[in-house]
Amino acid sequence: MKNFFWWCAGADDTILEKCSKSEHIKYAGIGATVLFTGLLAAISGGYALYTVFDSAFQAIVFGLFWGAVIFNLDRFIVSTLRKEGKFWKELLLVTPRILLALVLAVVISKPLELKIFDKEIQAILKEKQAELAIQHKALVGKQFAEVDSIKTEIAGIQAGVAAKLQERNELYDALAAEADGTGGTGKIGKGPIFEEKKRQYDKVDEELKLLQAGAQDQIKLREQRIADLMKQYDATVAKGQESFTHYDGLMARVNALDKLPWLPVFFITLLFICLETAPIFTKLISSKGPYDDILKGVEHERTTQEMQRVGERQKQYDTRQMVGDAKFAARTEYEVDAKREEERVKSDAHLEVVRQSAAVWKERKLADIHRSPNTAADILNDNEENGYYKW
Repeated sequence: MKNFFWWCAGADDTILEKCSKSEHIKYAGIGATVLFTGLLAAISGGYALYTVFDSAFQAIVFGLFWGAVIFNLDRFIVSTLRKEGKFWKELLLVTPRILLALVLAVVISKPLELKIFDKEIQAILKEKQAELAIQHKALVGKQFAEVDSIKTEIAGIQAGVAAKLQERNELYDALAAEADGTGGTGKIGKGPIFEEKKRQYDKVDEELKLLQAGAQDQIKLREQRIADLMKQYDATVAKGQESFTHYDGLMARVNALDKLPWLPVFFITLLFICLETAPIFTKLISSKGPYDDILKGVEHERTTQEMQRVGERQKQYDTRQMVGDAKFAARTEYEVDAKREEERVKSDAHLEVVRQSAAVWKERKLADIHRSPNTAADILNDNEENGYYKW
């Protein structure tokens, strides 16, 4: 277990074996901090993915992967931090790494904050769902504003029938008063006035019957249209409410978390920031020990050896380069001498050929002169060009 924690801390166990027990405990503690930070990241990442995909298998696989990534980053940060006994210099060197750790801490803490404040978040989500349902219902109501216009038309038709009915009732009262002598002419009996009012009454009564029959058909058609629209309205509202019931995704939960009081959420985030930066600060605040001195010596020795190897390889390369340059210079000089000798031999051969040709020409011309002395002038001027003689 001790060697495993040393490995988690990124320490060299062969060097630690030479150190005191206090160094063993220190690096085992650093390694345990790195390990537990990775486990916490695995739990947080797994829960975050579970809230998104609602799949335990995917959540476990992603959680293990995310925990391994965080563990590897923390191990890298801790293992590359060298202790020199200068706190502020070391703090300045690890500032970018601390900023990275802060980002990771926020990422790790957010899913666990969602779980810790799950009840409060659920209450906010229910309020939001109700609010969205009301807004959706109002929006759907605007889309089905035709229902109100149809109801207005039905009320208008019913008002027309009621007005005609009232008119007929008034005519009936006047007709009855004329018959019993309580109104109109004041004479009892069915005289000419009664007959006139009777015809008006019959006419209005017939109009009323026709109006009622037509109004009933019109009202039935409009009521059927209203029923169809209300079915569509109910289906649309139900569909919208069904979507609102699933308004509990990761983004919705994060938004709901932002509406909670900031102080508890801040302290939870601060807690996880402390946990995530614990490996760095554990290494940072630890005192310089024998392990750091031995490690520095080993690294210096290996660096020196490597520099010596590099120097030796450079010397070997320079030597090979000098030998190659010398070979090339010698070869070039040899080729130049060979070319110069070749040109000299060619020149000598050409000169010899010219001499032989001149001798042959001389003998031929002398023979011609001996055969014909009178043609000496012609021979001397033979092939003359520009005062020069051509052979």
